[in-house]
Amino acid sequence: MTLTALTYLLYVFTSICITVFVARTLSRNGRLFLVDAFGDEALADSVNHLLVVGFYLINLGYVLFMMRTDRQIADFEGMIVYLAASLGFVLMAVGVVHFINMFAIHRIGAYQHRRQEDTARAPANAVVEPAPSG
Repeated sequence: MTLTALTYLLYVFTSICITVFVARTLSRNGRLFLVDAFGDEALADSVNHLLVVGFYLINLGYVLFMMRTDRQIADFEGMIVYLAASLGFVLMAVGVVHFINMFAIHRIGAYQHRRQEDTARAPANAVVEPAPSG
């Protein structure tokens, strides 16, 4: 086995470990945010699972897509440099995906809270008339 092949194996293994750890952590700790945002535990759990699947697909796809180099890795120093740069990009990608998810969940939660406030402020006997047509 060449040093290049060993480097690729280490890169894939480490990237998978990072992705699984982050996905599990976000899933476990993000559930409360989703329940708050959606107000329904079953819906929150379903969305949570879909987010985890999407997280795996995006991150592992990115890991595999970025697994390339134009040269052979000939020494231990080259291996460390390749792993550091490649894993650094993976970590940045995981962070970006995380912040996009958190922004989306925040927006959904803010929308749900505004709807609940509007519903609570509306008088119970209020009659909403249709807008005039024409």
